[in-house]
Amino acid sequence: MTITHITSPANPLLKELRRLAQDSTAYRKQGRVWLEGDHLCEAATARGLQPELAVFSEAYWPVAQGKYAQAAIKIIVLPYSLFASISALESPGNMGYVVALPAQATVQAQLPSVVLDRVQDAGNVGSILRSAAAFGFKQVLALKGTAALWAPKVLRAGMGAHFGLQLVEGLALADLDELALPLLVTSSHQGQPLEALCRTPGALPWPCAWAMGHEGQGVSDELAARAQLAVRIAQPGGEESLNVAAAAAICLHASVLGRGTA
Repeated sequence: MTITHITSPANPLLKELRRLAQDSTAYRKQGRVWLEGDHLCEAATARGLQPELAVFSEAYWPVAQGKYAQAAIKIIVLPYSLFASISALESPGNMGYVVALPAQATVQAQLPSVVLDRVQDAGNVGSILRSAAAFGFKQVLALKGTAALWAPKVLRAGMGAHFGLQLVEGLALADLDELALPLLVTSSHQGQPLEALCRTPGALPWPCAWAMGHEGQGVSDELAARAQLAVRIAQPGGEESLNVAAAAAICLHASVLGRGTA
């Protein structure tokens, strides 16, 4: 383990870290991911990820070194002002890890999955990943046009869910053929009532793949045409539609109820 103190804002390493922390697709070029905050960092190491680099603010380092001194081979300690210059958070943390970007996976057949069809809001994508991990879905497949799965904002919203899922992005519709699973789609106005399906044993197939669509347009017609089942979520309050992340949580939990494991 080596500890390096950096005090110059022009340090080349800091420029790289800023790009990772602030550019939503910089991870694709660098092959590395920036994790900020103790919760996200600990979630990564709990899943066996070994950070290449650990970064701490000077004020936090005396407290952190007992717990994180062996976190990485290389440790960087910075004045808080420099750490804050890296962060894209309104309230910057005091620590961050750089981990290698997991190798791009391929679609795994028969793995309970969530398909993201041009879901563009990073917060929604991260929230859906959290629900997928919570409700036993092991794979998230992002079609082209979906927000970058390892973008900093998605990572923050995912709260560690990334590290328990197989993530595949940049897919075309034809790639979904490899799933070999029933595909389920949602609609605000048509399809079978989800509540009734939950109450009917075997009505919701398992394993399955739930497709969640664009915030404004929903699932594309081409993807909907591939679905084995279309469902709708009752909205007795009279709203026109649900936020896609909220709809995803309801649908994925419905699969838990449908297979009797709640």
